[in-house]
Amino acid sequence: MDLSVVIAARDASSTLPAQLDALARQRTALRWEVVVADNGSTDDTRALVRERARHWPGLRLVDASAVRGAGHARNLGALRADGRWLAFCDADDVVGDGWVDAMGAALQDAALVAGRLEWRRLNDVAARRSRALPQDAGLQATAPLTWLQHASASDLGIHADLFHALGGFDVGARFLQDTDLCWRAQLSGAELVFAPDVVVHMRLRRGLRGAWRQGRNTGMGQRWLSARYGALAAQRSETEPTGRPPVAPRPLRVLRRAGLVLGQAARIRHRGEAAALCWDLGFGLGFARGGLPEPDRFVTPGRHAVPV
Repeated sequence: MDLSVVIAARDASSTLPAQLDALARQRTALRWEVVVADNGSTDDTRALVRERARHWPGLRLVDASAVRGAGHARNLGALRADGRWLAFCDADDVVGDGWVDAMGAALQDAALVAGRLEWRRLNDVAARRSRALPQDAGLQATAPLTWLQHASASDLGIHADLFHALGGFDVGARFLQDTDLCWRAQLSGAELVFAPDVVVHMRLRRGLRGAWRQGRNTGMGQRWLSARYGALAAQRSETEPTGRPPVAPRPLRVLRRAGLVLGQAARIRHRGEAAALCWDLGFGLGFARGGLPEPDRFVTPGRHAVPV
């Protein structure tokens, strides 16, 4: 088997059909399969996949309900997959035409690849204005390891042997597990390559509540990453000065952010700007709440264990 497409799903009966339709339309000479790892759905997700699998021999359902979280579902799906390459996409997005073929071509040349995220097809103007739309023209970068790039698991391919050697997604991270995986892969010596022909049409959460929740989740994930990799970032800054000004004390950062939020609220003119404010508020609260790693966890870049 060349390629296994792994989809983590939970209560996805309203969006998963569009993703499966897009995958069913793929035309490729690759030997490939689709593994849907159900993470404890209470709707018709399981029945939907079973019914489709009756007419699609390359589609399988995996029960991943034992542990809540997309990371666990993806890991279990990857363990049950038969492909030498793994491609991850989400149950609420839609892969582009030729996605499987393009992903396979990219994985022939690189062990870790990320495709392009397209934001217009599935989202209205207000939704697109509510937050940043990354990975459209290149890879992402964020603190604290700003010198390493990362990508979304909504459009990510990796050689199965590398994925398993890394231990898969870290289920200790509630959010931004894909950033963590990309960083660990690069710290172990792998290169993350951007493949713009591997396109996924992304679906944003709609409404003010959806923007707030997505911002909160991102903030919690960012806090987790900051705690886990902070020591590694500090070590690098000591040996390779970045030239950036020092980070302000936490109380001052909070005051600055509060001032920015108030200014943003005063400038609201349409629904997209209101959603953007909700996203920012959610991010701030999520970061404050955190999702911290356990104190005995280690980052393992290659042969070197770095305590955090």
